[in-house]
Amino acid sequence: MAYRKTVASLVAAAALLGTSSASYAATDITWWHAMGGKLGEVVVEISNGYNGSQDACQITPVFKGTYEETLTAGIAAFRAGEQPNILQVFDAGAATIIGAKGAVVPVEDLLNESGAEFNIEDYIAGVRYFYADSNGKMIGMPFNSSAPILYINDDAMKKAGVAAPKTYEEFEAIAPKLKEAGYVPLVQSHLPWEFVENFKSRHNLQFATNNNGYDGAEGTELVFGEPIKNHFKAAKKWLDEGLFGYYGTGWGDNQTPFNEGKVALWIGSSGSFGGIADTVDFPFSATYLPYWEAVEGANKASFIGGAALFAMSGKPAEENNCVASFFEYLTSPEVQYMWHKETGYVPVTEAAYELAKKDGHYERTPAAEVGIQQLSLEGGEWTKGYRMGFYVQIRDVMNRELGKVFSGETSVDDAFATIKADGDKLLERFAKTTSN
Repeated sequence: MAYRKTVASLVAAAALLGTSSASYAATDITWWHAMGGKLGEVVVEISNGYNGSQDACQITPVFKGTYEETLTAGIAAFRAGEQPNILQVFDAGAATIIGAKGAVVPVEDLLNESGAEFNIEDYIAGVRYFYADSNGKMIGMPFNSSAPILYINDDAMKKAGVAAPKTYEEFEAIAPKLKEAGYVPLVQSHLPWEFVENFKSRHNLQFATNNNGYDGAEGTELVFGEPIKNHFKAAKKWLDEGLFGYYGTGWGDNQTPFNEGKVALWIGSSGSFGGIADTVDFPFSATYLPYWEAVEGANKASFIGGAALFAMSGKPAEENNCVASFFEYLTSPEVQYMWHKETGYVPVTEAAYELAKKDGHYERTPAAEVGIQQLSLEGGEWTKGYRMGFYVQIRDVMNRELGKVFSGETSVDDAFATIKADGDKLLERFAKTTSN
């Protein structure tokens, strides 16, 4: 387990702090999240399970819209002194919430102050440090964590008489055969996350100065070298030759052709596994995100996508204790395994991963393990993630300019020059907001 003290001990402490001798009403806490549809239903299930596991605390989950809308609502609420106890923040927004001075209580501090012994080594390797500070202290509690992986239409492989590629060099060798067999050989669903951020991680390449931004906002600049430029030059060539499909920035617009059986290989999220299993009518499998063998130091771990839960500051001790007890419940092996099975997101702790293996989950569904295995590959200097402010807007710049590459409106070199120039301006603006 992630923490050595039991949920019962923490909620008992919350009860003592939050009640008088005359009243034993539960302490109420709120959780703002961005999980809609089936994911939202599982969030409610987890919350109800927690509420039923003890009687000292009562958590209420509140759906606040998209990731961006949830982050915006959380920041506005904090400024008005009306913040929730827990706010779900996605990967690209982490620097914004962490950089908002006094907005959050680091989860490691929260747990330790509530009496729960915390050990970051209890978390799977690719999860540990993405939401940590430069000293390795965990600030946000990883929640819906995922990795970009390669989904495989097994019928397409069989018809073309080829095996799934481990490298992009291997992809280039089999792509014409997949096209000849009647398939779009390759599609991806998120250029910034899959073809930029995790390209950097899989190849152990620096993404930004100041330790990828972890060492501070001031002076942080984007770093783009020849490997990533060469990758996009190759992708544009594939597109022109009918070996790659690009259907815009919409995740579903790129996933749908795979689900319909038109695409042989799709780079998507490990968190999409559950939905795909319920949707497609052809056999599929999965493997790691490909890498270029020609890039020295490649084939390293990727880092997580998804979101984390942040404990908002300015709350009384009894509410913070309830947040701590909920986090312990959330990261218990049984709850993490349930979340993993129901959604496809990875279990964030080693104990939950072991429980899934012991239960035979991956013998029944091997593709469900690929994201965890990829996150557990050998790491490198640049594989723990990034910490950059106004990164949502930087992703928008990437989507705009890289889309222009694929439409033939600009060159790869010019696109990355613009991404760096516009991105660095955004980083400079963010640094000024954190210094005020």
